[in-house]
Amino acid sequence: MIIQTGLFLVISALTIIAIFSKRLLIAAVSLGLVSVFLSIIFFILDAPFAGGFELSIGAGLISILFIMAISLTEKGKHES
Repeated sequence: MIIQTGLFLVISALTIIAIFSKRLLIAAVSLGLVSVFLSIIFFILDAPFAGGFELSIGAGLISILFIMAISLTEKGKHES
């Protein structure tokens, strides 16, 4: 129970960072980390298919697409 509460606090903190971050890359990476921790919660709650799907799609594919889109825009090139 304590582990789940800690994971929920980490997810909440990363979500707040993603919402209020001025830099798009930090927001995209923190959203990817939210997906990783959410998949860990799914595995703890004995839902391995939901955890695997969240890990592969949420943390993997969507985060990579966000980072690629940020790098292709002009603003993304000037931030780094």
